[in-house]
Amino acid sequence: MLLTALALGGCSTSIADIPLDSASSDTHAKDTGAYLPVNQLPPARDEAAMEPAERAKVQKELVAARDRQASAVAAKDQGQSKDQSQNAAQAAK
Repeated sequence: MLLTALALGGCSTSIADIPLDSASSDTHAKDTGAYLPVNQLPPARDEAAMEPAERAKVQKELVAARDRQASAVAAKDQGQSKDQSQNAAQAAK
């Protein structure tokens, strides 16, 4: 019984789109203007999305953040390797 309920629940969205009479088909009119068709490109912009100077600044900030993150990970890895070697030395004693 549970499997039947789940199976019918999965089909409910496709059943809702089936026109049973003319009145119900009018109420479920689809909004076709929400998205562009696949082969149609959006219109060209009148202005640039970002100035070249601002773009360079953002790129420098991202590179700096990436470098900080890489150095933090490297320091963490070094700290873990030192701890592991100290634990191995203590276990050998």
